[in-house]
Amino acid sequence: MTDIEAKKQLICDIGKRVYAKDFAAANEGNISIRIDENRVLCTPTRHCKGFMTPEDICTVDMSGKQIDGKLKRTSEVLLHIEIYKHRSDINSIVHCHPPHATAFAVAHEPIPNCVLPEPDIFLGEIPISAYETPGSQNFADTILPFVDRTNIIVLANHGTVSYEADLETAYWLTEILDAYCRILMLAKQLGGIKYLPLQKGRELLAMRKDWGFSDPRSEAVDAEENIADFASFKSSWRQSEIVQTAFPSHPSATIPSETQATPDDTFQSSAQLSEQSIERIAQRTAEILRNQQNQ
Repeated sequence: MTDIEAKKQLICDIGKRVYAKDFAAANEGNISIRIDENRVLCTPTRHCKGFMTPEDICTVDMSGKQIDGKLKRTSEVLLHIEIYKHRSDINSIVHCHPPHATAFAVAHEPIPNCVLPEPDIFLGEIPISAYETPGSQNFADTILPFVDRTNIIVLANHGTVSYEADLETAYWLTEILDAYCRILMLAKQLGGIKYLPLQKGRELLAMRKDWGFSDPRSEAVDAEENIADFASFKSSWRQSEIVQTAFPSHPSATIPSETQATPDDTFQSSAQLSEQSIERIAQRTAEILRNQQNQ
């Protein structure tokens, strides 16, 4: 088996894992591997990622033009090429629609940090890009504000894209993210999340740095700023229409008012919200009873 044949088989193997995890329904998602400076292997369009064979894999050049393969290449290959152009260290990309992470993409809800060790160490801060129609160059360009500062991006109203030197690790990032988003959503049902103390968050970021993961937030830690208050992608929230509604910010964080869902620039606890809901229900019930008595 040649090196290219082995890479085609690897794409098929990862495609099976993506499909088995429900990260891509039907023929959704796409996967690629860069094989040299001018060529990229990618999955075909309208073909289920769980049932591909090496013969189905396409080859394109760095402009997106297909140069080999019996099936038509994915329509979203421009997104992959844009990442490869800006990151010489990246050779593999997974784009799919993991349901829990995509729920955050649809809600335009920022994913909190300083909650669980693994996401903080392996993923770091996770940006959400602005929405654009898939398959276009404008869509590919939405990742440009973040591509050199992270290895995983949530695509607004769409899904996720993760990228690494090797395909296995690129896939792992997606799996970690979706598991984390699921935990956040379950915790929300139990009453909300509890943030780690800031010092513990700093320790996780130090571990991330020691393990060789670059992170723009490290500069803020070196400057002894709060881990919850130096979200390096916070300035992009307005452009991407990101607003915190489901999860409060860390108690020690300072969040700009335009990113908040409440008018007084502070988040109320779930208990406060529950009390308000009960009060509104009681007022409405009393109003209905009064109306019935007057009839």
